[in-house]
Amino acid sequence: MRKVILDVDTGSDDAVAIVTAAFAKEVDLVALCSVWGNLPIDVTTDNTLRVVSAFDINVPVYRGCARPLVKDLVADYPPKKIRKLVDENGRPLSMHTPNMGLPETDRKAEDLPAAMFYVDYLRKADEKVTVVLVGPLTNFALALRIDERIIDKVEEVIVMGGGHHFANARPCAEANIWNDPEAAQIVLESGCKVTFVPLDATHQAYITWDDCVRMRKIGSPASVFCAEQIEQRIRVHSLTQPLEVPDSAAVHDPLCIAYIIDPSVLNDLRHVHMYVGQGGPGEGQTIVDGRYYTQKKNCWFAFNGDRDRFADILIRVLENSVVQS
Repeated sequence: MRKVILDVDTGSDDAVAIVTAAFAKEVDLVALCSVWGNLPIDVTTDNTLRVVSAFDINVPVYRGCARPLVKDLVADYPPKKIRKLVDENGRPLSMHTPNMGLPETDRKAEDLPAAMFYVDYLRKADEKVTVVLVGPLTNFALALRIDERIIDKVEEVIVMGGGHHFANARPCAEANIWNDPEAAQIVLESGCKVTFVPLDATHQAYITWDDCVRMRKIGSPASVFCAEQIEQRIRVHSLTQPLEVPDSAAVHDPLCIAYIIDPSVLNDLRHVHMYVGQGGPGEGQTIVDGRYYTQKKNCWFAFNGDRDRFADILIRVLENSVVQS
């Protein structure tokens, strides 16, 4: 069992990742850190608290950064353009929503900011911890700037972000990396073992509507909730970026947890040198050195993912929620 700190900008796939980490027997989830990204920090923190409250997940939540390290100090920093979508009945449709249909909660975030939590916890840790970053990498990058010695207590950093053949936020950049490219470069240069789970893997390890039917049949509140979140993603994918298989969607963040449970879920995992584009048209691009003699390799990068294995892992973990619900 691996101790895990999960750093989230909680929208639909983050919520599924939280539930997966909480109910996986292979994971000891010790804390959740929120960060801005899919939604503003107030909303991502509240969403995180609603998830842990709704499914009796007994882990502390630490509120993190509300903005990137330096990017928004530049005058030409472009705001996100949110495309307004509606379903077939004319109702608003979004990949990520406030509250996600979960009830209000009196659970509160801890007083310590997320970056300070990383420093405090890892300084004192008596065994190594896996850090999973599925939003902008700001919290952990800031912690590394405060005390780089914390890497001694980190077993692996797993990042949902980037893309080699795929992009979403910009023509050549994925959202988590584009939102804070400086933070991503800091993590790459940290000396930690860093594993990237990019769009190349998540778009191949898609989840289908039939998989959601399997989740609903489990019948626990957690499994039904996860099915609802993924079905919402399928509706948005079908309108904005349909995949090769109809009625399917990339469910990015829980693939990182699935990798902890069964590393073979990531296919074609290569040790590479990578650099994050800083500014200009290539801002936020994860640039993999394609030369035979590369610079020093600084991360592992998954070029593919196993769709069937991923779906089976999610189903198996959600079956655990029946016993615990």
